[in-house]
Amino acid sequence: MTYVIIGAGPSGVTAADTIRGVDPKGKIVLLSGEPEPPYSRMAIPYVLTNLIKEPGTYLRKDKDHYGAKAIEYQQAAVESVDPKKNTVKLKGGGSLSYDKLLIATGAHPVRPPIDGLDLPGVHHCWTLEDCRNIIRLADKGADVVLMGAGFIGCIILEALAERGVNLTVVEALDRMVPRMMNETAGNMLKAWCENKGVKVLTSTKVTKLESSADKRDTLKVDLDNGQSLPAHLVVVATGVRSNIGFLESVGLKTDVGIIVDNQMRSSVDNIYAAGDCAQGLDFTTGEWAVHAVQPTAVDHGRIAGLNMAGQVAEYKGSVQMNVLDTIGLISASFGKWDGVKGGDHAEAIDAENFRYMRLEFDGERIVGALSLGRTDHVGVLRGLIQTRIRLGEWKQRLIADPHLIAEAYVACSQ
Repeated sequence: MTYVIIGAGPSGVTAADTIRGVDPKGKIVLLSGEPEPPYSRMAIPYVLTNLIKEPGTYLRKDKDHYGAKAIEYQQAAVESVDPKKNTVKLKGGGSLSYDKLLIATGAHPVRPPIDGLDLPGVHHCWTLEDCRNIIRLADKGADVVLMGAGFIGCIILEALAERGVNLTVVEALDRMVPRMMNETAGNMLKAWCENKGVKVLTSTKVTKLESSADKRDTLKVDLDNGQSLPAHLVVVATGVRSNIGFLESVGLKTDVGIIVDNQMRSSVDNIYAAGDCAQGLDFTTGEWAVHAVQPTAVDHGRIAGLNMAGQVAEYKGSVQMNVLDTIGLISASFGKWDGVKGGDHAEAIDAENFRYMRLEFDGERIVGALSLGRTDHVGVLRGLIQTRIRLGEWKQRLIADPHLIAEAYVACSQ
């Protein structure tokens, strides 16, 4: 049996290790389009802050991990897949045959339609090479503009702030982390960042980037409010999309990602998908969604690997959960944080101390939550949502005081 895995991120590496644990003799080929060992993109901000060095991002730290497990690691990008011939064509020439194929190609940064994105000093923060370029330009006191205040943007924000740059964040929508937080929470996070010396412009768009006529090696960032900002560095963090463009002629069922069943199998029987390119089951809604977070990618990779190797395993679905540490303020969203039609909610706001809790109910169950300023509740909220516990009389207690989540979990779990 020959297994080919396209993509060496968390899902691809997890799948390779899982397959080897079930099938000790099969041939496993792990493909990566980048020149480094397999690494975690989520660890890149820690390199920016010097908390770790580049090897600290590597997904497997033991020496010769892949060789020791007879996993053939190739640094080669894929041009196309031929499901009729069961082959993968590599960029630059050559091809590979497979019996089972896993597509774990992740996502790529969205490139907004703005003039000037090709200028020197403009970078995404998606690869280790991007990280090196940012470190070179993000010296203490440098003028830096960060485009985007979404989940990934806020992770980058913290790393840039810790480097001591003069940071301005430009977000097109009306609040920070708009796909993770409501207006109340997003604006509390904005106020927190501004108190920490970060300028945050919401409901504002970058319209153009151009070389500065006044200062060498600097950029002029034009905004739709008529203002312009100087920048030694512009970091683009305006979202990501699944890497599925090379599959257009393959015949896989796709939407925003590759549609998979509860065994991570695509619409082609011997092709599986996992991670940020896979549109899998959302536990909270029962619908199919792309959850571009590392824990989901690892779960996908494990389930896909088991099924590819012949050991049947079902994916129960991922709970949408995001946790951010933004310059010391912990924020989190869970499940249907924006509520359900006809559902009740509970809310507690302490703006002065940057503490916020909002619970979303569907009948007697909690289906979503938002919080700021708490670190002791992540497991409890996930448990309440994932176990679908009926709250009974505790629903009204939580509506009166949503901070009683731990007490509710203990009482209702017995």
